[in-house]
Amino acid sequence: MATRRIAPEQPFGTVKRSGAISMSANSPKRPNQVLRLSEERYRVLFELSPAAVYTCDASGVIQEFNRCAAELWGREPALGDSEERFCGSFKMFDPDGHFLRHEQCPMAQVISGKISEIRDAEMRIGRPDGSRITVVVNIRPLKNELGEVAGAVNCFYDITERKHIEEALRESEIRYRRLFESAKDGILILDISTLRITDANPFMTKLLDYSHDEFLGKELWEIGFFRDKGASQAVYRDLQQHGYVRYEHLPLETRDGKTAEVEFVSNVYQVGQQFVAQCNIRDISERGRIERVLQQQASALADLHRRKDEFLAMLSHELRSPLAPIANAVHMLRLQTHEEPLQQQARSIIERQLAQLTRLVDDLMEVSRITTGKVQLRLDRVAMNEIVERAVDTVRPLIDQHGHDLTVSLSPQPVWLHADAARLEQVIVNLLTNAAKYTDRGGHLWLGAEQEGDECVLRVRDTGVGIAPELLPGIFDLFTQGERSLARSHGGLGIGLALVQRLVEMHQGRVEVLSVLGHGSEFIVHLPMMPSPAQQPPVRVGTAQQTTRSLRVLAVDDNIDTIESLAMLVKLQGHDVRTSRDGSTTLQAALEYRPEVILLDIGLPGLNGYQVARQLRRQAPLQGVVLIALTGYGQEADRQRSREAGFDHHLVKPVDFSKLQTIFEIVSESASS
Repeated sequence: MATRRIAPEQPFGTVKRSGAISMSANSPKRPNQVLRLSEERYRVLFELSPAAVYTCDASGVIQEFNRCAAELWGREPALGDSEERFCGSFKMFDPDGHFLRHEQCPMAQVISGKISEIRDAEMRIGRPDGSRITVVVNIRPLKNELGEVAGAVNCFYDITERKHIEEALRESEIRYRRLFESAKDGILILDISTLRITDANPFMTKLLDYSHDEFLGKELWEIGFFRDKGASQAVYRDLQQHGYVRYEHLPLETRDGKTAEVEFVSNVYQVGQQFVAQCNIRDISERGRIERVLQQQASALADLHRRKDEFLAMLSHELRSPLAPIANAVHMLRLQTHEEPLQQQARSIIERQLAQLTRLVDDLMEVSRITTGKVQLRLDRVAMNEIVERAVDTVRPLIDQHGHDLTVSLSPQPVWLHADAARLEQVIVNLLTNAAKYTDRGGHLWLGAEQEGDECVLRVRDTGVGIAPELLPGIFDLFTQGERSLARSHGGLGIGLALVQRLVEMHQGRVEVLSVLGHGSEFIVHLPMMPSPAQQPPVRVGTAQQTTRSLRVLAVDDNIDTIESLAMLVKLQGHDVRTSRDGSTTLQAALEYRPEVILLDIGLPGLNGYQVARQLRRQAPLQGVVLIALTGYGQEADRQRSREAGFDHHLVKPVDFSKLQTIFEIVSESASS
């Protein structure tokens, strides 16, 4: 936008211009030449001025304006416009926001002589486009040779952006001060050069019982932080070097000698040209108290958990001890060749209930071991079909008792897994048992195992009562059961499915359930497969061979029913048996009898089974004896202790007598060869 000028005859008393005058370099400058140079300097300053400048004559006619003025006003004045008419398109306001009529405007005030001049007056201007700007106004009158006001020079500086910045800064300071004053944490401001307090918020006065003025000029150690000046100075050095420090659970001594526990965080930042450190102090005394309570509760829970495991182990032992002689007695009854129907029925009842009790005890111990990570899998190459067959044989009595039809579908080709056969059998037994429990008499069960891709997929399906939708998400949680009626016709502890899930996951597999209430359930187990072996291992077919010769067996147990029933069973197998009732007499009895097999209880009075085993292993004449632990203690730690004590086998009561027979066969064959 070019600079415009309107030049009336002799404005402001200027000298009328004449033509150019030629002068030598040494000639004195004539008045017209001096005037032209002065006007040129004025013109350059006028055009280059960063301020918006315009002039008007005594009647208010605008004479000239620079580029900044046009940009400030948002448009150029028309030639010959009066200042009143031109400025009438604008609205002017004083700093308090009051609208100014034209005669009240600064230019009119100066031209009329009411005000001699205006210096650094702040105004708000509303422009034609609706925007508002803030300006600083300077107006000086122009006088003729008679000293009369012949016009005025107006200078406007646009300070709108500066005002916005100042306003934002004021608002920021107000917000900061409001937060500073109302914060629920303590705030201290330190001069980073002297590390003395320059400000403190009201929370600090409440926390330490110092007035605001008492904080000023002090160092942190003087108001209860850190133990002494040396410790405080060490913190200051860290703060000056790294710009940040943080302390958890810092003790703070208040003015009255009480101790508070605080969290202390300090940061260094710059304010203008000065660096300060802001310290935020949070009183965590209550939080610390709660944390200590939680730690105590966690310790108490851990102790309770430990004692729970100990109780379960003791409960298992105490339950297994009476179950052992019952199992032995039932096994002896089964060996009777001439059994009346009533006796057979009674024995069958005892067998079923004994199996149920044994399973409950086993589940109690299993869930404790698995949840605490104490179960270690004995992985080997195993065939899924064989595991399924053994599991079906185990559950068959329960299925027959409920009058269910069971359909088993197996892969025609062996499905090989890298797994713990006993644990997978436990998975299938639990799923089949669960299906049988929740299926009414005469229902149907399906069990299938086949290869799908690189997985072995096991399915157990039933026509039972199904699972309520609200129970499905937590069906694998501990102690979750589908029925909670007083009758408890389905029984159980609600831990079978939890065991299934944990054992499957230990095999890197997964288990899922599909069920509709009233329409049965289907449990699907996915297990990773192994490649088929080049040559399948030989499979033993048929029943175990009879013992080739009689063995000398020493049975040791403090329970008279257990020891007598066990001795009777061993004798019925054709072996010679002697008994002992405590650990103290066992060593002497063994040295005299020279047994080939010793059946040794762990929980003996006097010397326990571990101690007796160690003594037996130190005797040269007894180096070849086979030590078998028969005990109610079945946790992995118990098995590890028995191995360390010198036992060859660890069997948990009530003992599966077929396992004992297998050991006898191996010992007998070894002795005969």
